[in-house]
Amino acid sequence: MAPRGLDQEEREGLLHQWREEGASRLPASINEGPPLEKGLASGSLALLMASPEEQRDAASEDKWSNVQLSDLRATETLEEPFSDLAGIAGEEQLEGVDGTVWTAVPMQAGPQFADCAVLPVGTLATERWEEDPAVVAWSIAPESLPEEEAPVWPFEGLGQLQPPPVEIPYHEILWREWEDLSVQSDPQGLDSGEAPQFQFTVMSYNILAQDLVQQSSELYLHCHPDILNWNYRFSNLVQEFQHWDPDILCLQEVQEDHYWEQLEPTLRMMGFICFYKRRTGCKTDGCAVCYKHTRFRLLCASPVEYFRPGLELLNRDNVGLVLLLQPLVPESLGQITVGPLCVANTHVLYNPRRGDVKLAQVAILLAEVDKVARLADGSYCPIILCGDLNSVPDSPLYNFIRSGQLQYQGMPAWKVSGQEDFSHQLYQRKLLTPLWPSSLGITDSCQYITPCQPKRSERRRYGRDFLLRFRFCDSACQRPVGLVLIEGVTDARPERPVGWSQSVPEADIPDPEPFFPRSSGTIQHSLNLTSVYSHFLPQQGRPEVTTMPLGLGATVDYIFFSAEPCENGHRASESGRRLYRDGALKLLGRLSLLSEDVLWAANGLPNPFCSSDHLCLLASFGMEVTAP
Repeated sequence: MAPRGLDQEEREGLLHQWREEGASRLPASINEGPPLEKGLASGSLALLMASPEEQRDAASEDKWSNVQLSDLRATETLEEPFSDLAGIAGEEQLEGVDGTVWTAVPMQAGPQFADCAVLPVGTLATERWEEDPAVVAWSIAPESLPEEEAPVWPFEGLGQLQPPPVEIPYHEILWREWEDLSVQSDPQGLDSGEAPQFQFTVMSYNILAQDLVQQSSELYLHCHPDILNWNYRFSNLVQEFQHWDPDILCLQEVQEDHYWEQLEPTLRMMGFICFYKRRTGCKTDGCAVCYKHTRFRLLCASPVEYFRPGLELLNRDNVGLVLLLQPLVPESLGQITVGPLCVANTHVLYNPRRGDVKLAQVAILLAEVDKVARLADGSYCPIILCGDLNSVPDSPLYNFIRSGQLQYQGMPAWKVSGQEDFSHQLYQRKLLTPLWPSSLGITDSCQYITPCQPKRSERRRYGRDFLLRFRFCDSACQRPVGLVLIEGVTDARPERPVGWSQSVPEADIPDPEPFFPRSSGTIQHSLNLTSVYSHFLPQQGRPEVTTMPLGLGATVDYIFFSAEPCENGHRASESGRRLYRDGALKLLGRLSLLSEDVLWAANGLPNPFCSSDHLCLLASFGMEVTAP
């Protein structure tokens, strides 16, 4: 395109010079073809010979050809993909562009790039990958054109040339760092320090069921339809599993047909043994817990259903899974043993208004964990609790899991999870005492009522033999007030046996186990759980984010693990990361999360590289190894 204001003779001269220079720079195979020469000549000549007003009208129609020409030249001069385009077009071509336009580049995954994503570089300078990770999946485009207005490739018989791909490592695309919180370990998975440890990794991931994508399509309007396709998403998810290679995998929102047809066979080929629990009712998704058969052996598996017929508080279809695993130590390491490990996974109700339901569901899960993880001496084996709890950090439900106690009497139900603020509403559902009925069979300590622990302590005192001893007590020998006197029937008084005490006899049995009253308005547990993540990024000064519903970042996914409680004065460490004292289970490392602004720059979740609306959580643990 010629600069504005040139006369006819100058336009023809510039056209002749441009054709000579442009033709010499094109590849030989393209330069020899007459369709390209003819197309460029006819289109450019008509534009140069037109008036300035006609040039402006035709500018939008000719931009596509200029972009294609710049892409062809980029095959030879990748480091300056826009230099020739700027020299040809001049200032008028970029007149309508106010600044740099950023567009998302769709990922092209192929079997030849199993461990990397493929991005076109026709409009991407290679040095941009060294810049801010927030723009890692983006490229610069001359101008964004509506898809329906994009001109058709004008050159017949000549196909569009695809620029060569650039291989981007998967972990660099996610841009998530591994935070090592321990010393280096040996290849056997046992710590090389003085106290040997059995090391393993745990991943918790809400993978977004495809049925829920279709049912709530309005939540994903920011996503291109191609990246919401299940086959595309499944390929990305498997790639993520392969890259991080966890020993234990806890998944939420696993669609049942996808699990049996694709996910379970694929994970089985990767060395996993999988357990799945579908949500009750008509729901099509559920939770899964998978573990490497070379690292663990199953001791027991307990599916948990939160639905209870007839209870309005527990009429939802959410579920959980609790597994008891035995770590396997290589025989070459001698006669050393590792205690069992309890792994729990759940996805509780989302509804922000029904915190009472969420609290009851968590109490049922903790009761199941208490039963599975309790040892013969009354202590607990190491516990790991994963899942999507639909509650934010420092909410009452979150603090209940960490502190082991919650005073819920009179608390607004929406406040339990902290997801939204409904304090402005006139009517607010509040939590009353007791939170759940005694028929549920769970105490306020989140433990199942066992046969040796009566529901009411006084019931064991009133057996038949005990009641027969009241026949000749003072109460039995006194005439009731108002009793009609009938001769020979109600006029007789029993004689007291010799030596019979006038006091009421006591039951000759030991005292029953203490029973926690249901009127205190307090629930508690004794599992001593703490969170893997601190929920704050000190380097960026921003909170961590695990999901972005409607573009708002939040943390609702967690990995809790059992640790020794400690006093406040000993909780902080030099790094400021540890807020607990190491017990039988030690946190060795974790995969860092991202902040909301970084995910905003990547077009939120899902995106071409993360195929769920949640980020995965990954942590490394060590368990104490004991000698025989």
